[in-house]
Amino acid sequence: MTTNLAELDASAQAELVARGECSPEELVEAAIERIERVNPQINAVVVPLFERARAEAADPALPAGPFRGVPLLLKDLGCHVAGVPVYGGTKFLRDHDWRSPVDSFLAERFRAAGFVVVGKANTPELGLSPTTEPETFGPTRNPWDPERIVGGSSGGSAAAVAAGLTPLAHAGDGGGSIRNPAGACGLVGLKPTRGRTSLGPEIGEGWAGCTTEHVVTRSVRDAAAVLDCVSGPGTGDPYFAPPPRAPFLSEMGRDPGTLRVGCFTSNDHTPAHPEARAAVEATAKLLEELDHQVEDAYPDALDEQDLGEFTSTAVSANVARELDVMAQQVGTPVTEKDVEPATWAMAQRGGSLSATEYLATVDALHAFGRRMRGWWREVPDEEGYDILVTPTMAEPAPPIGELKGASIERIIRLVPYTMPYNVSGQPAIGLPLHSSHEGLPLGIQLVAGYGQEALLVRLASQLEAARPWRDRRPAIHA
Repeated sequence: MTTNLAELDASAQAELVARGECSPEELVEAAIERIERVNPQINAVVVPLFERARAEAADPALPAGPFRGVPLLLKDLGCHVAGVPVYGGTKFLRDHDWRSPVDSFLAERFRAAGFVVVGKANTPELGLSPTTEPETFGPTRNPWDPERIVGGSSGGSAAAVAAGLTPLAHAGDGGGSIRNPAGACGLVGLKPTRGRTSLGPEIGEGWAGCTTEHVVTRSVRDAAAVLDCVSGPGTGDPYFAPPPRAPFLSEMGRDPGTLRVGCFTSNDHTPAHPEARAAVEATAKLLEELDHQVEDAYPDALDEQDLGEFTSTAVSANVARELDVMAQQVGTPVTEKDVEPATWAMAQRGGSLSATEYLATVDALHAFGRRMRGWWREVPDEEGYDILVTPTMAEPAPPIGELKGASIERIIRLVPYTMPYNVSGQPAIGLPLHSSHEGLPLGIQLVAGYGQEALLVRLASQLEAARPWRDRRPAIHA
C-alpha cells in the first residue's frame, strides 16, 4: 500500500476499507507499527493491546459499522471493556492488574461502529490534573515540543492522535479534559451536551453531572461522525440530551447563518496570556469575515468567583467515593501510600463532607448552570447569543514539571475557561485555529446552547474550511 495511513483521519481510513483498498488487519498492523516506533518518544500509550487487536481485526464477525477496522486508543479512565485493564492512572489498580468485568455502553457502541481497540492512553491519576504526568506511568510529552505538557486529563489520547499513532482516541471531560489537551496538541475536541453519551451501566453521572465522554480527532467530520455512532441514552441513564433533528455528520458544510457571537478572554479573576488573547482576537476577525456578528460580550455568571470552590468540593466527594470503589474492586483498602498526595488530600476532604453539605454544593452548581445557560438563545430570533468564543487553555502549553504539584491558583490560571460548561452541561468544541510565536498550538473554544452540537458542527466546519489545519504536523509524527 502506497497510502500513508498516518496522514489520514478516521473517516478516510474507513473509506479505504469500504472500497476494498485496505483491510482491517492492515489498518491495525500499521497502527501497531507506528505506536512501537514513535510512542517511546512521547509516552502516550501505556497499555498496549496488540494481540487482542490483531485477533479482533481478523475476526470475520468484526462489525460492519462506518468505522470498520479503524484503530482506536482508549483513555485509561472510563469506557471499560470486559477483560481489559483499567488503571485510571493509579499504581493501586495497576499493581493489582484490575480488569473490568463488563463492557460500558460506550465501549459497546465503539465496537458496533467497527473500531478496533489497540491500547490504552496515559492519564493523570483519576483524571484530576490538567497535566498528564502520573507517577504510575510518567509524563506524556507533547509531539510539538517534547519538553511541554499535553494537557489533561485526556493527554495521552491527544498526544497519540497528534503524533499520528491512531487517527482518533477516546477521551473524557469533567472540567476541560477533552478540550484542553486538544488545544495543547493541535486537535479537534468536542465535549458533547450532558447526557449525549452514556456513562452506563456502572455510572449514572460523574462529578455531579459534569463528566461526559467522546473522542479527540484531527477533523471536525470525525468528531461529528463518531458522535452519530455513540450518542443516545443507555438503559437506566438518569438523563439524556435532546435528540438531534438529523445526523451530526449531515451538518458538515451546512450554512450556519449569521450568528451572534460573544468573545471572552479575561475579567477580574481570569487573567489571559497575551497570546491567548491574540488568538481570540484573530478568531473574532475571521468570524466577522464570515459575516457573523461579533461582540465583546459574555455571560454575567462568568464574573462569579465561587464556582471553583463549588466544583472542587463536588470533585473531592467523588474522589473519596472512587477510592472506596477501587477498594471494593480489588478487595483491599486504598491507603495514603497507594495514591498521589493530591489525590489523597482530595479524598480526605471529600470524605469529611456531610451529605447535606454535598447536596448544597450540587444545588449551587445547578443554580450556576441555569444562570449560565440563560445567556444563549434557545430558538431563532430570541434575545441572546448563539456562540461564545474563548481560549481553551489560558497560555501555550507550559514545560513538563511546572504544573505537577502546583497550587490550585496556578492550575486555575492555566485552565479557567472550560469547567463552567461542564457545570451547565452545554456542548463546546476546541479547534486548532492558531499557534504561538514558538509554534505551539493555541486552541480556541466555541460554546453553544444546550443540545446544540449541530450548530457547533456547522460553524466548526466553516472555520475548518476557511483556515484548514489538516496539513500541520508536529515535530514528532509517525
